[in-house]
Amino acid sequence: MSTDDTNDGPDKVPGAPHPRETQRLFGQDEAEAAFLDAHGSGRMHHAWLITGPKGIGKATLAWRIARFLVATPEATGDDDMFGAPLPPESLDIPADHPVSRRILAGAEPGITSITRTLSDTGRMRDVIVVDDVRKLSRYFGLSSADGGHRVVIVDAADEMNDSAANALLKMLEEPPKRATLLLIAHQPSRLLPTIRSRCRTLRLSPLAPDDLAAALEQAGAELPADPGALAALAGGSAGTALELLSGDGLGLYARLMAILNSLPSLDRQLALALAESAAARGAGAKFDLLLALLDIAMARLARTGATGSAPRPEAAPGEAELMARLAPSPQKGRDWAEAAAHISARARHGRAVNLDPAALVLDTVFQLQATAQR
Repeated sequence: MSTDDTNDGPDKVPGAPHPRETQRLFGQDEAEAAFLDAHGSGRMHHAWLITGPKGIGKATLAWRIARFLVATPEATGDDDMFGAPLPPESLDIPADHPVSRRILAGAEPGITSITRTLSDTGRMRDVIVVDDVRKLSRYFGLSSADGGHRVVIVDAADEMNDSAANALLKMLEEPPKRATLLLIAHQPSRLLPTIRSRCRTLRLSPLAPDDLAAALEQAGAELPADPGALAALAGGSAGTALELLSGDGLGLYARLMAILNSLPSLDRQLALALAESAAARGAGAKFDLLLALLDIAMARLARTGATGSAPRPEAAPGEAELMARLAPSPQKGRDWAEAAAHISARARHGRAVNLDPAALVLDTVFQLQATAQR
């Protein structure tokens, strides 16, 4: 299997098992049923586009499909003495199945994955490059060990640069026999229209709170005392929830709410303390998480103004009252929406050019204050 067999690649959420190691998928029964229906009715497409927000199980579904296709004998159309065999009702393949064992060992020749790779300097690339895709020609040029089905997982397809996308398009136009391509896309609009048109789409939905909790439990995460707050911030994404748990996202959001609660006058001591913590040595991940939480907070403020009611459940104690005060009207909701676009772009530009994190945090807080005073 031509893939990075370590568990630290770009196709793995930190703190969670690799998707190839994840046996169960929660909250995506509709997508699984759609695939099984196509498989059982003989309408199998050679390429599938698996879409939806990050962290909701797209890669887990792709690996479940790949495991299923390689482990399940292809129907011949012939009836035995007992009649035609019933089509499979689940993608589940036992953990002790030889295919499952080979996948865990990184030794299944019927499956390969394409992800971002290391550059010559040893740093992870931001995109999938054409050489990564060209490897597939060699992969399909080799005869399968047992003549069985072969599966390619591209994670994520919307991370391909133009040359890589065009190389993959040629393969989609002339697909190899007995092969299935599974393209994962967080933002399918970034893909070439010709790629999208040659794939059947499986759209996954954000996880409901119960499914989110089950997915986190499977990943070995310890749920917080208030799982509702975590679900509110995670937006139905198990990957986001794991990032929040590992970075004390709930505590960081509560600190942000305390600053917002002081507006429009602004508690400068709270703002300075937050800025200093974001500028501490080794706090790069914390600063990135803070930017993400700022986006969430402003989106919830904008929604409060637009709908006339604060989002539920609360993501921090007193959040509903705070948001009702800061966004009491549709006009104020529009103010927060406009501020969100401006503040987010400004903060991320500063991050990209390595401006002082403390100064960036303070500048952002002052922008929030200006919006509250408007």
